[in-house]
Amino acid sequence: MTGERVDQIFVVAKHWLLSLLAGSPDWVLQIASSLLNIAAVLGAFMMLFALISVLERKILGRIQNRYGPNRVGPFGLLQPLADGIKLLIKEDIVPARADKILHFLAPILMAATAILALGVIPYGRNMTPFSIDGGILFFFAVGSTTELGVFMAGWGSNNKFSMLGAMRAIAQMVSYELPLLITVLPVIMIVGSLSADAIVAAQDGYALAGIVPRWFVFKPWGAAAFILFFVSGLVESNRTPFDVPEGESEIVAGHMTEYSGFKYATFFLAEYFGMFAISGLAVTLFLGGWHAPIQALEFIPSYLWFFAKLALLLFVFIWIRGTLPRMRVDHVMRFAWTFMLPMAFTCILAAAVWHYQRGVAGWFYSFGVVGIVYLGLSRLLDTKKKFAPRTYRFAE
Repeated sequence: MTGERVDQIFVVAKHWLLSLLAGSPDWVLQIASSLLNIAAVLGAFMMLFALISVLERKILGRIQNRYGPNRVGPFGLLQPLADGIKLLIKEDIVPARADKILHFLAPILMAATAILALGVIPYGRNMTPFSIDGGILFFFAVGSTTELGVFMAGWGSNNKFSMLGAMRAIAQMVSYELPLLITVLPVIMIVGSLSADAIVAAQDGYALAGIVPRWFVFKPWGAAAFILFFVSGLVESNRTPFDVPEGESEIVAGHMTEYSGFKYATFFLAEYFGMFAISGLAVTLFLGGWHAPIQALEFIPSYLWFFAKLALLLFVFIWIRGTLPRMRVDHVMRFAWTFMLPMAFTCILAAAVWHYQRGVAGWFYSFGVVGIVYLGLSRLLDTKKKFAPRTYRFAE
C-alpha cells in the first residue's frame, strides 16, 4: 500500500490541488488541470535539459580523455546556470534585411512543437499529461511542423548559408520521417490502437517466471523496428553522425547562423526537447513504457522506471556523438531510401507474420523475414565493395 502511494504521489498531489477549486465550474477545473499538467511537463524537462547539457559535456570529456565543466559550482553542476545568464545578457543581433517576424517566430515554433509532443507520452501509471485516443498520430502531426520552423529560420535570416543549411535540414528530416513513421506501424498493428496508454498496457506481463518482460523490443520485428526508429530519431534530432545541417566546416552553423543570444539558446532547447520526445516515444513503443524490467522490481515507482529508460537512451545519444564522425550529406540521403525504407517495410511484414503465426514458428518466420531482407540488401548494396586505393598528393 505504501509503494502504491509513492507511485501515485504526483497524481494525488494534482487531485489535492484541484480539490481547492471544489465548487467551480467544470471548465475552470479542466483549465486548471491542463495548466498543472503543462507546468509539470515543463518543470521536469527544463530541469532535465539543464542537467543533460552539463552531463553531455562531462561524458564527452571523459570519452575524449579530457575534463568537462568542473569550475562553476561543485563538480561543475552550476554550469547551465552560468550559460543561461550569459545567453540572456548577450545582445540579440538581427540582420538588417532579415524578415524580422519570421526570424523571431522560428525558434518559438520549434520549441513549441517539441513541448507539445511531450504532452502525450505516459511517464508513469496514470501519468499521461494529455491522454487522447490518437496520441501517436498527434505526436507525429505536431512533430512534422519542425520543418516549417527550420525553413522560417533559414528564409527569415536572409543569408545564403542559413538557407542552404535549412534546405539540407528539411531534405534530411523529410527523408527520414517516412522510415520513422513506418517503424511505428508494426506496433500499432499488433496493439490495434493509436493510444500511447494502450501500447504501454499491451507490453504488460512477464515470461519465464517473471524474468523476461513482454516488451516489443524482444520480438524479432520489434528489435529491428526499434533500431530503425532509433537511427531515424538520431536524424530527426540532428544528432551526430547525422548533424549535416550544422556542419561547421561547410555552412558555418546551418539555419542558426544569424541567431544570437537567447534565440540561439531556444534552438538548442528545441533540439534537446525533440531528443527527449523521440527517446520517450521509443521507450513507450518498444521498451515497455513505465513497466519494470522484471516482476520482482515492480515495487519501484513506475515513473522512475520510465526516466531510467529515458536516461539510458539519452546516454546512447551522447555516446554515439563522442564516437562516430559526421557522415557525408549524400551518404545520409542515400542511406534513407536504399536501406532504411526497405527495412522499415520489412518490419511490417515480419510483424504480420508473427501476429498470424504465434509460438516458436512465428518467432522463426518473423526472424527469417528480417534476416533474409537484411542479407539481401547487404548483397544488393554491395557493402563489401573494394574502394580504390587512397593517395595523398601532399603527404611529403
